[in-house]
Amino acid sequence: MSWNPFSILKTPKKPLISRTAERDFEKEVKKLRRICLCRLDEVTKRLHKDGKRLVDANTALTKAERRLTQDLQNTPLCQAEKELKWIVEEWDHALVALDLHSQETNSVLQKAVIDPIKKFNTIFPHVQAAVKKREQSLQEVQKCQNKFTRYQGRERTGQNLVKLHSSKDALQQAEQEFSAQNAALMEEMPRLYESRIQYFEPSLEALIRSQVQHTTEAFRIYGELSNTMNGQKDCSNSEYASRIQQSLAEIKALSITVD
Repeated sequence: MSWNPFSILKTPKKPLISRTAERDFEKEVKKLRRICLCRLDEVTKRLHKDGKRLVDANTALTKAERRLTQDLQNTPLCQAEKELKWIVEEWDHALVALDLHSQETNSVLQKAVIDPIKKFNTIFPHVQAAVKKREQSLQEVQKCQNKFTRYQGRERTGQNLVKLHSSKDALQQAEQEFSAQNAALMEEMPRLYESRIQYFEPSLEALIRSQVQHTTEAFRIYGELSNTMNGQKDCSNSEYASRIQQSLAEIKALSITVD
């Protein structure tokens, strides 16, 4: 036989992981827990909830304004006054166009903000599970080491030598698994910590761009509606306000009204 049973009786000369390496690992874990797993976890949960509220608010705003136009169209006053009916119908048409842009904005918010933030939240349990699995793997190494050492002290019978060989194989396998898990965590934890800002920047940029686009379209649609209703394109906001104040003053001047 080429296998020499006495060659496996040597105890590993050095520990699996040095004290310095273990301190470095604990440092990374504490930093990640302190910054990411606590504060960032809470922040992302709030952002996810607020993003959903923003989508709901955008939808509710359009629906509320359309209820105004639809309710007005059903009033006897609107039915009797052709000019008022035409104004309300044009307003309603503008809101239909604006609703399409609101849906596009909500779609961008969902894909570029809400979904990525939700996905980011799922990272934290995986990190915690990986750290726990590493600790369990280290305990398994210690368990295998104790078993290997125990068989080293037993009588050199055929059965004990087989068990000694088996315990050494288990120890080597446990050490390999631990080393792989430890190396992966030491590489990925700093990367996760350093990339947290880069992850959120595109989402926030998409949010701002979508708001700019939606506001621009709303300004265009309402501007065209205002020009249509006014019959001219050179009336400023201040002139509109002046006309409203003048009309209100004329109404208050009637003898049938009181302040």
